[in-house]
Amino acid sequence: MTHLPEHLLNGYRNFMQGRYASESGRYVSLAREGQHPETMIVACCDSRSAPETIFDSGPGELFVLRNVANLVPPYEPDGEFHATSAALEFAVQSLKVKNIVVMGHGRCGGIKAALSNNAPLSPGDFIGKWMSMIGPAAETVASSTLMTSSERQTALERISIRYSLANLRTFPCVNILESKGRLTLYGAWFDISTGELWVMNKDTGDFERPELD
Repeated sequence: MTHLPEHLLNGYRNFMQGRYASESGRYVSLAREGQHPETMIVACCDSRSAPETIFDSGPGELFVLRNVANLVPPYEPDGEFHATSAALEFAVQSLKVKNIVVMGHGRCGGIKAALSNNAPLSPGDFIGKWMSMIGPAAETVASSTLMTSSERQTALERISIRYSLANLRTFPCVNILESKGRLTLYGAWFDISTGELWVMNKDTGDFERPELD
């Protein structure tokens, strides 16, 4: 009898024999000296869009926060429990990251639910409440008859990224550091089916394919 699913144990075995064996010194150093990532990624918890895989990053290189639909709530110091805000505060004030990337992705289930009149959970449930942050934008996009359903989904996925970037700037620690040039915010969107990465133009808000050598 095992206490973990067999596929996880097999994966761990491969990790120990492969990546850990080749990078054991790096892991020892990270354990001794702590983490010092320069970049924080706010991504969706969708299993198909792992930032560490997409950006081919090693241990200690990225500070990753994953939640439903990669949303960042506005700054609300109300004494309640705020996991996303707490992770953001830690990354900015303790780790002193230099970059924050909000990365959405295609075929996002949370965005699909926000656009649907038949959302899988009631508004009183956790996901319904969470996705209500982009409710007005979802209603506007859903009402468009000039786009197909897939076009509406992609549109809201990208709008939600801009929404989260705007909310990031409501946090005093983010706003102050960005104004001083010590923190830079980025938006990105990953297409699961093609592997394409689209990056938000800071001046226009448009999503563009980066040039790769």
